[in-house]
Amino acid sequence: MHPRRWPTVLVATLTATLIGPGFAQAVPRETEKHAVAVGRGGAVSSVDPEATQIGIEVLRDGGNAVDAAVAVAAALGVTEPFSAGIGGGGFFVYYDAASGEVSTIDGRETAPASMPSDAFINPATGEPYNFSPELVTSGVSVGVPGTPATWAEALDRWGTMSLGDALRRPTQVARRGFVVDPTFRAQIRDNAERFAAFVPTREMFLPAPQVGSVFRNRDLAATYRLIAQQGSDAFYTGPLAQEIVDVVRKPPVTSGTDLPAPPGFMTPSDLAAYEVVDRAPTHVDYRGLDIYGMRPPSSGGSTVGEALNILEGADLGALSATQVQHRVIEASALAFADRNAYVGDPAYVDVPLEELLSDGFAAERACHIEPDSALKKPVEAGKPDGSYETSCDAVADLPHRSGREGTSTTHLSVVDQWGNAVAYTLTIEQIGGSGIVVPDRGFLLNNELTDFSPEPSKGDPNVIAGGKRPRSSMAPTIVVRDGEAWLVLGSPGGPTIITTVLGLIVNRVDRGMSLPQAVAAPRATQLNSEETYAEPAFLDRYGSGLRALGQRIVDASAVDLTEIGAVAAIEIRSDGTLVAAAEPQRRGRGDARVVREVGDVPGGAVDAGFGPIAGTESNDDVAAPILLLLAGLAAAALGLVTLRRRQEG
Repeated sequence: MHPRRWPTVLVATLTATLIGPGFAQAVPRETEKHAVAVGRGGAVSSVDPEATQIGIEVLRDGGNAVDAAVAVAAALGVTEPFSAGIGGGGFFVYYDAASGEVSTIDGRETAPASMPSDAFINPATGEPYNFSPELVTSGVSVGVPGTPATWAEALDRWGTMSLGDALRRPTQVARRGFVVDPTFRAQIRDNAERFAAFVPTREMFLPAPQVGSVFRNRDLAATYRLIAQQGSDAFYTGPLAQEIVDVVRKPPVTSGTDLPAPPGFMTPSDLAAYEVVDRAPTHVDYRGLDIYGMRPPSSGGSTVGEALNILEGADLGALSATQVQHRVIEASALAFADRNAYVGDPAYVDVPLEELLSDGFAAERACHIEPDSALKKPVEAGKPDGSYETSCDAVADLPHRSGREGTSTTHLSVVDQWGNAVAYTLTIEQIGGSGIVVPDRGFLLNNELTDFSPEPSKGDPNVIAGGKRPRSSMAPTIVVRDGEAWLVLGSPGGPTIITTVLGLIVNRVDRGMSLPQAVAAPRATQLNSEETYAEPAFLDRYGSGLRALGQRIVDASAVDLTEIGAVAAIEIRSDGTLVAAAEPQRRGRGDARVVREVGDVPGGAVDAGFGPIAGTESNDDVAAPILLLLAGLAAAALGLVTLRRRQEG
């Protein structure tokens, strides 16, 4: 080889074999994540930097919080497709600064009209399908999606953009691609068996792309363009709706898969008939603050609200940190007992919501809590019947029920320059949803119907019924102080959403933490089960003290719960500055941004220096920086060659 040619050959070899074809085009924007941002003009917090930046661009261009929220959600459908997307549903909470009113949209998925109450019973055996992987990987678990209708409704009621305008930037991300991070790759690898069971899913996601490569979803870009041009009706009627029905009723399984993938009951009329529901928010007064959340079928607003009411009788700010955690655990168990006994779709179940959120009922439940000993769990449900004597004997003679939800989902929080705010939690349920990609459309369908109780049971508020919405734990929350929005928050995490939101409010309001500190603080979750599950840092800090009180507290990894929640939150301070906070470590870290940065991070919170969560490191995770370094070396070598040739020429 001629000596003058080896640098050029080296460059070509490094580029082709190490960097890969994805780097032949410009690397997409925004891969760096920021846990905290302080500023003015608007703020966005989500799990993904591409999505967060898109929201900031919408705000910077004069869009309001609703415009930005829809754009961020659509972008998350591209970059976080295993947690959310147009194949799922969610709950949208909006604070209007001009009126001071809080409104909500219920975009929860619905069961097909013809779905029987025993749909989760295997007809071949007469026994319930195994929850995983049989039931979660199926057509029978797919509910009628509500996300496209939610976007259209939110923009129509409160936005300034058209749906097409809101989808423009997310469509660009889907077309040009985004940089694969360790979480994206890990979620594919963890679901490889499920994804391999369906032909379109296998073709789209397998083998799992390398960290640092560029993943493009041009099918989803085309689907977004269709919805942009024709509105959400293009999703619920016409060819796309029929294609959704086809894969639900006859899942496109690969030959040789061992998964049964039971078919579902969805019809074109189910999609055509879908409507979002305008619901009044839940509301409780907690230490002079107005806490707004979602009504049923979400149990987030009722359970967070009831737990806060139970806690309000104690001066948490004067107690030790261990005593605060003890009381939060007890209040959570009591509230979850009532959630499981009474909360379901209000169109099918008489939910005693006003009583569940009443001060009298909270006092009756709080009297069960002892400062020096733990309740034996699971606890029994209370009697929200309006006749409260604060008697600790007042418990209902009901069977103990527990819920089962996936821990996926995503949440975003937005505040605009006028003070309008959105807390929006959306999901496709399990990580990867049902595992079914709609062929040539680029999105996964949910498995949200697994949130129903698996077997028919008399008196169960969450039993399957045609057209019914399954109970959810999503808890998008807006806290109003003196008539103005103060905190905007929420989290993914299945039932741990509720305990995450509850803990954050207690940390910020009662324990005096800054918002970033409250987000980063270690967590535990008690769902009215025998044991409380906690992160390692929580165990280190509070474990011995809580066990001394009789709490059965164990490492959350014992039930494959590697992390509890993943908060995205914003605080509007009294001087008008905004503090946007995202997870500094959990779930691969989140991203928070403001339109104009000003000031310092409050409370000494750390915005850098967090390594991977324990147990997530792999050789693949370090591949991206190595490849980028090699790309830089290759570019430098090419520059030297070019300079040498110019000097010689």
